Amino acid sequence: MKLISLNINGLPVEVEEGTTLLEAARAYGVNIPTLCHDDGLSSYGACRLCVVEIGPPGKSKMVSSCTYRCEDGLEVRTHSAKIMKTRAMMLELLVSSSPQSKTIQDLASAHGMTKQRFRPEHEDCILCGLCVRMCAEQMMSSAIGFVGRGPNRRITTAFDEVSEVCRRCGGCMYICPVCTSRCHGPDEEATLCNACLNFSPSCVAVYDDVQCWMPPECGTCVRPEGDYLPATGRLATEES
Repeated sequence: MKLISLNINGLPVEVEEGTTLLEAARAYGVNIPTLCHDDGLSSYGACRLCVVEIGPPGKSKMVSSCTYRCEDGLEVRTHSAKIMKTRAMMLELLVSSSPQSKTIQDLASAHGMTKQRFRPEHEDCILCGLCVRMCAEQMMSSAIGFVGRGPNRRITTAFDEVSEVCRRCGGCMYICPVCTSRCHGPDEEATLCNACLNFSPSCVAVYDDVQCWMPPECGTCVRPEGDYLPATGRLATEES
């Protein structure tokens, strides 16, 4: 068994060869949000919520952590200001695409999203591919799949006809994030629900990286000259 040594948010870690960045981060308690990923299915990298920065600051690039394998000496930043801004934009697009989804609404609230600039579309599918992989990899049917490209891409059965191999198991509906209706029902008053809104970590605005990994993030790192210690409830400059 070969071990890979890398750095995640300043923390030196060791994982088995072949481990993805998402798996490595979660193994060490760093929560990276995902929408198209499921531990029982192959990685797909469609939603882009799990993007992270790799490489030193100034020379870094963004990759999807669910598909990128760990490499020796790799420097990874999972919650930098750049990454948080990218995730916020992706969530804004997802909410505009399917505001009726409780799963998407919960992700938006968990990341402190309070504004929506795009017109809601109420799409029935966000092309995350979860249902296609569920049908093929867990139900062993491959009754559905992708057809078309670009704006014409969609999920359907072969030749749009009733599939003879479909067992009506409901696995596709079970795993679909858009099939989970938001709590307000079909008569919601606004695009954003925000009923479960959490405080977003403010330390990104001060340090360019989230500093606290206590779930949920405390959001109390308010000034660099007197760093707040969330576990003690006092400033680092105060006497013990």
